[in-house]
Amino acid sequence: MHGDADVHRTLDAFHQAASDADFDAYMGLFADDAVFLGTDATERWSRDEFAEYVAAAFGRGRGWTYRPVARWVRVSGDGATAWFDERLENDSYGDTRGSGVLVRTADGWKVAQYNLTIPIPNALAREVVARIREGGGG
Repeated sequence: MHGDADVHRTLDAFHQAASDADFDAYMGLFADDAVFLGTDATERWSRDEFAEYVAAAFGRGRGWTYRPVARWVRVSGDGATAWFDERLENDSYGDTRGSGVLVRTADGWKVAQYNLTIPIPNALAREVVARIREGGGG
């Protein structure tokens, strides 16, 4: 893992809080104006919209576990912004990717945007696109 240690710690805490279904810790790591982009093309949530989804899931004791495999971080010259992408493992979805932006606040790093994707091998892309179109998704 490369980059600013505080960014890595923040992202590790982010994933741990989700795995633990710890609503306060998890949502506390988002900036007030954050956006979360999920794996479905329709999943673009403001922080408040995403908080409703998270509260319902975590309220049932259901978190989600994504284990970082590799992560790359770049911090801006002024130290106020960080960009990252990370390879993650998930028991249900296999290899996934998270990418996004963090902003430094008085309370530490906060997630301003998080984008969770399921990478599709190029050899399977046309088949996957066809299946999505058949199912009415995307």
